[in-house]
Amino acid sequence: MKKYLYVFFLLLLVSFSCTKPNPSPRQLGYFRFNLPEKVYYNFQPDSCLFSFELPTYFKVISTDSHPCWFTLTVPQLKAQISFTYYSIDNNLEELLDDSYTLAYKHSIRAEDIHEKEFINNKGHVFVTVFDIKGNAASAMQFHITDSVKHFLRGSLYFRTQPNRDSLQPAIDFLEKDIIHLIETFRWK
Repeated sequence: MKKYLYVFFLLLLVSFSCTKPNPSPRQLGYFRFNLPEKVYYNFQPDSCLFSFELPTYFKVISTDSHPCWFTLTVPQLKAQISFTYYSIDNNLEELLDDSYTLAYKHSIRAEDIHEKEFINNKGHVFVTVFDIKGNAASAMQFHITDSVKHFLRGSLYFRTQPNRDSLQPAIDFLEKDIIHLIETFRWK
């Protein structure tokens, strides 16, 4: 009788050990960003009539074609913000149209484009920010004007294949810097 009991338990043990667990696919993972600490300084490009606070981790690359055209880069995030400045000479409507056209060219790949406006009447700083959702080439664009003399346009790009899911932590991080730039922006 003991012999049959041992055989029964052995068969029971073998039958439970041979079952395969239900495999489940792993979720897609993305690289972790090591985000730098935010320390700001006052930035005024040479011979330009504006200034704003800029994080210390941005590198400034100037262009020779125009003294107030420059690019801010964050190498560890493969990100850049390109700036172009124009003097207003009875062409504000044209500059605004160009800014809207350039932002909405991304609507082909974008899921949505949200517009946000910032107004500082005392400092004559009027801003429109285009938050471009989806896998578009540019994640954010904006223009800043005093509506009389000055017009500055900026565009955030990443030097990588656009994938909003994987870039979202970097976009959120840099969006805070762009908002800080806007809040501290001053015309000279």
